[in-house]
Amino acid sequence: MWEKLRENKLFTLLMIIVVVYFFLRYLTPLISPILIAMLFVTIFGPTLKKMQEKLHVHRQIGAVFLLIAACLIIGILVWILFSWIVGSLPEWVSKLDTLEQQIGIWVHNGCEIVGNAIGIDSAYLEATITYRIQEGFDSFQLQTGPIISQSLEYVKVIAGIAGFLLTFIISTVLLAKDYDRIMNNLLDREDCHVLLEVICGIIRYIATYVKAQAIIMTSISILAAAVLSFMGIRHGALWGLLAGIMDALPFIGTGIVLMPLAIAQLFYGAYGKALICLLLYCGCALLREIAEPKLIGSQIGVPPIAILLSVYVGLQLFGIGGIIKGPLGFIIIYQTYLSLQKRSELKQNELNRRGLKQK
Repeated sequence: MWEKLRENKLFTLLMIIVVVYFFLRYLTPLISPILIAMLFVTIFGPTLKKMQEKLHVHRQIGAVFLLIAACLIIGILVWILFSWIVGSLPEWVSKLDTLEQQIGIWVHNGCEIVGNAIGIDSAYLEATITYRIQEGFDSFQLQTGPIISQSLEYVKVIAGIAGFLLTFIISTVLLAKDYDRIMNNLLDREDCHVLLEVICGIIRYIATYVKAQAIIMTSISILAAAVLSFMGIRHGALWGLLAGIMDALPFIGTGIVLMPLAIAQLFYGAYGKALICLLLYCGCALLREIAEPKLIGSQIGVPPIAILLSVYVGLQLFGIGGIIKGPLGFIIIYQTYLSLQKRSELKQNELNRRGLKQK
């Protein structure tokens, strides 16, 4: 009966889905630093091998060099953006008074229009709205106290991030040393060949995903920088670059840059620029929605709609993390099912060949 169940394709697929769900739901949060270290060493394995052969650098030292280089690149990018933002703060602060006056004009004009339309004293309506706005600001200031009192929670979060990074670095160095031995042991075991095929499929997916994100982010950065600079917005090129980088964030994306820009232009009276910022945001979002499934799906051999559906299912099952876990789980299921089916077909062909020989 078990053999019949194993030969049933639907049963095999359901079992794979259950195992992958259990793995993503319960195991990945516990061993994620080790998994990421394994992927890092696997992806950069050829580079580490070349460094060892040509530069006579041990793989452990080479892995440390690669980690340091990655940290330096990320640190330089963060420093450039942070310096630009901090350098622009005095200019933004100097415009707060103008922005406050503009808000007051908006409230005054709006209250007059609404008051005349519905027959209410506009002065009373303006005083009520102004009081509510001021009450909201006061409430926000009162809420900063509990934020400070939660410093212990922030310390725990920072400690968790530090522990994650430390475990990742140590795991990377240790795996870089024993990588060849581990892979040879897996190759010697026939029952581990499916695992190796799945790992290769995941690495191919991650490489494709990173390449697709780089293409999309570059395209959005160029588009946003060109449009914002053409509109005459100060530091438009830098705002466009920042929008392209923020586009990698789920749900937030370019909106974290373009929406505040649109609101600021609206308060300054530049209604045309505000409209263009909104249209640019819609265009960037549409570009990502069209390009991402196409770039990823076409290169890994699955329909783009499958990748899009996996993102939706991942969001429903895992929340925000489902944006990554959904497509990753789909790739694991897809690669595992294909590998098992291939091995089953090869086994059946071998049995048929033996049967023909005996006859």
